[in-house]
Amino acid sequence: MLIGGELLKNVLVSTVNMSNVDWLKYRNKGIGGSDVSILCGINKYKSAVELWMEKTGQIEPKEAGEAAYWGTVMEPIIRKEFTSRTNLKVKIVKAILKHPKHSFMLANVDGIIKDPICGECIFEAKTASVFKQNDWEDDRIPEEYTLQIQHYMAVTGYNRTFIAVLIGGNQFKYKTIERDDELIEMIITLEANFWGHVLSNTPPELDGSQASSELLSRLYPESNNSKILLPEEAKGLIDQYEIGKEKEKVAVEIKDEAVNKLKSLLGNNECGVIEDRQISWKSVTSERFDSKKFQAENAEVYKDYISKSSCRRFTIK
Repeated sequence: MLIGGELLKNVLVSTVNMSNVDWLKYRNKGIGGSDVSILCGINKYKSAVELWMEKTGQIEPKEAGEAAYWGTVMEPIIRKEFTSRTNLKVKIVKAILKHPKHSFMLANVDGIIKDPICGECIFEAKTASVFKQNDWEDDRIPEEYTLQIQHYMAVTGYNRTFIAVLIGGNQFKYKTIERDDELIEMIITLEANFWGHVLSNTPPELDGSQASSELLSRLYPESNNSKILLPEEAKGLIDQYEIGKEKEKVAVEIKDEAVNKLKSLLGNNECGVIEDRQISWKSVTSERFDSKKFQAENAEVYKDYISKSSCRRFTIK
């Protein structure tokens, strides 16, 4: 474990023998490297509003998926292969690091390398699906990892990162990424603005995500039968709604046309393949409770099994 020298001043807390519950608590004390892509709006799995709700303790973070699990399992193997190919030894940092000035910036780096040319550098290990191999061609790495790495270099003060990736379980690559101070300044500004929302308990700008809808339902669970005069900006939002609704209709028609033509190509066949894609049109039998029949035949007890729920229905006329 490396917690010494210049890096010692960056340690928020040691993670030796730390439980996952405690790790998540500390992670909510700031912004981690994997959070940056969310704040930049390029993460398709989570919005800034959902992240804000996590950081303010309003919702629990989602459990890591299968890909994240296998990424953790494969990390020692990737680290060993990197050392085998480069003769650079990776030292593990069992600590959550923080920026010496911007304490809301946190980092959980996979390791540190002593590079004979550049001195100490960050090491990151990744796994990728074979379908993502184009993202790693030539000098490219996925955008979310670029942001994560620059965030880590901001926290540690290091100037270079080695990133190693195992693609599809059988293709190994490693690359170096240099520090980009201009991008780091943009990241710091973005994160500082977001953390201000966390500290003041005010949500960032709402978007079209499920998290934004959930937040509004939490803030305003019931209507009170009153009517108000809306501000001028409501006109533009109504226009945006109508345009989106029309585009949504067209998009659904385009999608459904493709579905019907693909079904025609399949015919009675359950599956079809083309290159790396598989299409399935499978027969499925399901059972459903017939509530109308139950009510007709058991009118006296039917009401004992009815539960009520309320929600707010949104319409524009």
